[in-house]
Amino acid sequence: MHAEVGDWLVVHSRRVDDGVRTGLITAVPHADGSPPYVVHWLDDERWSVVFPGPDATLRPHAPHGRGPAT
Repeated sequence: MHAEVGDWLVVHSRRVDDGVRTGLITAVPHADGSPPYVVHWLDDERWSVVFPGPDATLRPHAPHGRGPAT
């Protein structure tokens, strides 16, 4: 997984009742875009350093506007 600042990290829960978390990648410390990433989570407004697991997907940032590209 290789990300850029402004991409969206989407984490799909392994449990049915937990749902999906979406966060904005605000920092990518490595020049090659590899993890870890600093993520601002939309559901609780918290920030965390994330090493994405197999339940995570990356959505590129939209070129204009907010939100993940579709």
